[in-house]
Amino acid sequence: MKNFSPALLALSLLAAPALNGCVTAKKYDDLSARQRADAEGKAAAERQYRGATAELQKATDELAQLRLTQKRLITDSTETGAAYRKTRGLYNQLNASYDKLLKNSDRELASKSSEYNKVAQDLARREAELGTLDVSLQKSKAENDRLAADLKVRESRLTELTKALADKDKAVDDLKARVSKALLSFNSSDLQVKLKDGKVYVSLSEQLLFKSGSTKVDPKGQEALKTLATVLQEQKDVNVVVEGHTDSVPIARGTAGMTDNWDLSALRATEIARLLTTAGVSPERVTASGRGKYKPVAANDTPANKALNRRTEIILTPKLDELFKILDSSSATPEAGK
Repeated sequence: MKNFSPALLALSLLAAPALNGCVTAKKYDDLSARQRADAEGKAAAERQYRGATAELQKATDELAQLRLTQKRLITDSTETGAAYRKTRGLYNQLNASYDKLLKNSDRELASKSSEYNKVAQDLARREAELGTLDVSLQKSKAENDRLAADLKVRESRLTELTKALADKDKAVDDLKARVSKALLSFNSSDLQVKLKDGKVYVSLSEQLLFKSGSTKVDPKGQEALKTLATVLQEQKDVNVVVEGHTDSVPIARGTAGMTDNWDLSALRATEIARLLTTAGVSPERVTASGRGKYKPVAANDTPANKALNRRTEIILTPKLDELFKILDSSSATPEAGK
């Protein structure tokens, strides 16, 4: 069905009476039919109009709603645009910050790379030093092991040496005891036995052995020497040194075979050594020496002190072969040879 506007419909109604007076009956009928049809069309048009009005109102309401929605959307769009622009600005700032950070990172990375290279070089140097130290440590360990082994050997030799010294000291003490016991019957002012520097000293006065200026031993002195020789025969590991001593008074001029007190002391020592060997002491163990006036035990200022200086000392020393072997083996160690 066609739609008619209200203006067209009103125009049709006003034109109908004017047409009735100037048309024929047929035309009138046609016109009436058309009028009825127009009336019906009008009614239909009105219905359509009301429908259209309702539709128009609905559309108007929808349009108003759309306008409200549009307005809200525009408002929202404005806010969104502001937010977008703000976000865009923040994005631009962030992007600029990122670019700046990236540049700084590149510089920092370059700096860190340089520092890393330095650290790597330093680490390599330290690793090389560590390797050198490790080699040195290994050498030190080997040296320490060698020194420890050498120390162990030395401790063992020290133990041996300590024992040998103890045995030597005991031998000297035993020797002194034996000699003292054997010579106990002689006057202590004429014969003394004492320990000195790990040796046994048998000191015999001139009064016991010789007359003044003589090199021949008196019978009483010979008896003492024979007794001592008996003890020394049993002590085969003892060396014997005979030292002759005088005071500072020169010998008489023209004494046969002698120039001074040195000759006198040497001849007396030789005579005593000969008597000891004659009594059974092996000559290889005996040494005779003259000290003259050069090793006094007292000042040569009184008769008594001069008498003390006119003496013969028989020095008994245990053989130290075992000690010397230990000392020689100690000096032969690698450390001693350095």
